[in-house]
Amino acid sequence: MIEMGYVLKHRKPYYVHFYWFKRRLSKDQKQILKTKFRFYNKLTDKNKRYFEHRVASFIIDKDFIGRGGLVVNDEIKVLLAATAVMLTFGFRDFYIGLISKIVVYPTKFYSKSNNAYHKGEFNPKLKALVLSWEDFVKGFDIDNDNLNLGIHEFTHAIHINSIKERDISSTIFSDSFKELSELLSKDENLRNTITSSKYFRKYAYTNQFEFLAVAIENFIETPYDFKSEFPQVYAKIKQMLNFNYAGY
Repeated sequence: MIEMGYVLKHRKPYYVHFYWFKRRLSKDQKQILKTKFRFYNKLTDKNKRYFEHRVASFIIDKDFIGRGGLVVNDEIKVLLAATAVMLTFGFRDFYIGLISKIVVYPTKFYSKSNNAYHKGEFNPKLKALVLSWEDFVKGFDIDNDNLNLGIHEFTHAIHINSIKERDISSTIFSDSFKELSELLSKDENLRNTITSSKYFRKYAYTNQFEFLAVAIENFIETPYDFKSEFPQVYAKIKQMLNFNYAGY
């Protein structure tokens, strides 16, 4: 009850990082983070240790499955886990309980859900996140085009997980999303400005889930542009993720 009062006042958990012991990555795994994951390099030394612990823990918690001849190696595990950990770095519970397995194909894959080829999808019934490795890598190769498959699909999983779970971070995420939805619903001028600006790609207007996934892609990749153009929306996304790291 004390923490809930704090949350209601400050819109963030009383604490995020507290560990009895911290898991370590291997030397090679840590090198992957250093050379291929820009967000990690923006963190303080203290937060880097927290980040490494969470990546190692996430890897242990999930089943990584290769399909179409793809062999899942350390690079795949580390970069997928790091993407999830980045998005939930402001959460106390970072595991995204609705994901139990991550299935990785070399390229686009055929999905029976709608009999079409996909780059990525999240299936909450199977607790499976499915991705094309080729397209996942492209998302990070260009880090300012607001197109990032990993961020997009993990956001869907986090969003649905926040509806199901009632931990502090899930509550903040879902409540903040409701506040953002109300803001956009009530402020016609803001809605018109957003749709006419072309800052968000057209796919964002498919539905509320897709808008959020696209918005968080933009938030991560072009935060200064986002904050400059739509400060109210940026603030809600930052509150939703409790994102007070790396200059965001």
